Amino acid sequence: MNKESKLSNNTLSVIALTNEFCHAIEHCGECDRDMFVAKMLKLLPRIYMTISDVENEGGFPGYYIESYLDEVAYDQVRTAISQIMAEEDVYLEVFVEDMKYSDTPISAFISENLADLYQEFFNLIQSVKEVDSDARQQLVEQCKENFINYWGQTLCNVLRALNSCFYNDGNQY
Repeated sequence: MNKESKLSNNTLSVIALTNEFCHAIEHCGECDRDMFVAKMLKLLPRIYMTISDVENEGGFPGYYIESYLDEVAYDQVRTAISQIMAEEDVYLEVFVEDMKYSDTPISAFISENLADLYQEFFNLIQSVKEVDSDARQQLVEQCKENFINYWGQTLCNVLRALNSCFYNDGNQY
């Protein structure tokens, strides 16, 4: 009988929160802008804090987050978010390496940033469905490596933009 290892609370939380994020993105068309932005402002900081607390146990090499989301699905998500955000989709980005050398502002898009996060989280969720607990831990650890090297800054940037558009409208949720 194969006994599976117990997943840490942080690992379970990362899986649950990223799954909740994916669900919110997949159903974003059912929300108005304020409701959607409020959901993102509640989820993104929780994801940031939870993934930050994941410890690298490094015990199960050989498992990788597979790429499941195709370009068509990515673009559908990006387009749906862009439609919700309308003219507020674009924001000025200051945390871009090219900004040091640019005389003109660099634009970024909330929809593209959230679609990038969705792609990372969708791939994680699909990957963990296919494996045992030991491998799930390794996949979440890989997700943290990706957080450190790539999507952590994306999350912070889009969170700043969402915060600005939500609270500049006078929302008091």
